[in-house]
Amino acid sequence: MPGEFELIARYFHRDLSAAPGVLLGPGDDCALLAPSDGMQLAVSVDTSVAGVHFPLDAPASAIGHRALAVNLSDLAAMGATPRWALLALTLPDVDEDWLHGFAAGFHALADRHGIALVGGDVTRGPLSITITVHGELPLVLNAASTIDRVSQPILRRDGASEDDLVVITGQPGLAHAGLKAWQSGQRDVLDPCLAAYLRPEPRIDAGMALRELASAALDVSDGVMGDLSHICRASQLSAAIELHQLPLAPELIAALGEQGAQQAVLNGGDDYELLLTLPEANLDAARAVLRASHLSLTVIGRMHTTQEEVHRVSLLKAGVEQIATGQSWQHFPANTTAEVSS
Repeated sequence: MPGEFELIARYFHRDLSAAPGVLLGPGDDCALLAPSDGMQLAVSVDTSVAGVHFPLDAPASAIGHRALAVNLSDLAAMGATPRWALLALTLPDVDEDWLHGFAAGFHALADRHGIALVGGDVTRGPLSITITVHGELPLVLNAASTIDRVSQPILRRDGASEDDLVVITGQPGLAHAGLKAWQSGQRDVLDPCLAAYLRPEPRIDAGMALRELASAALDVSDGVMGDLSHICRASQLSAAIELHQLPLAPELIAALGEQGAQQAVLNGGDDYELLLTLPEANLDAARAVLRASHLSLTVIGRMHTTQEEVHRVSLLKAGVEQIATGQSWQHFPANTTAEVSS
């Protein structure tokens, strides 16, 4: 059985001589990295745990893809260009067939987005995957309070303004339907819902294209209601979503029915589409820059001020406020859901 260092060399060591900014890759105590001139680093870390974030019996290549995709999605949400990744892999035992599939899925997505694996660790224990990604953004030295969010090439959660539109990329909800399908025993990985769950697409190009048009953004990992509440809280605003404007894919309606499809979008999670706010004047330009990648951008609501102390997300049907049902995913739920309820 190969040891730790042989596993790393066999499945994860790659030639990084042409990787931008890599001064020293795997093999020493640290990697040495150099950001490009005039750029700053965007850094994010996520852990994926078997049975919590992915099914233990999912294809190994899909697990490798998915583990990196959810991290790349954080870079997309800020409009960052991917550069480097670190991987800490905890394995219950050495299964070389599984490792071959995992590494193939990981490296295929990494190559597509130009991100270099520059270090990490392999250890024994319950299956979990921790990935740290590094991206680059133009260096902005101005204090956040003195600059118009839309004018700087960085997406954050705290830049939304009153009357900004709330928009979302792609077709959210499919991943939630895919999870339900997997749990019910379906295994056709080409099914659109299962594919959306097992192999989410981080919206890297969309994030970079929209970073000078949108005012705030994040990726949808826990459902539109819960994630939009983060923008509301950070921007000190409330939001209203029109139910009839939610983009419901035909496959999603076929799988869950119309009401179930709405709930999947609002509270399902695992989509990793981008949820953004932007001035209405920028909508046409935003849609135009996404057209090249065949990605839709749908208006689902609007930001507004409120006299209430709690900044919340409300649901409207033909302008009439509805009772919000369901709750977005949290690992450690709070005792109240007032933040996202109507």
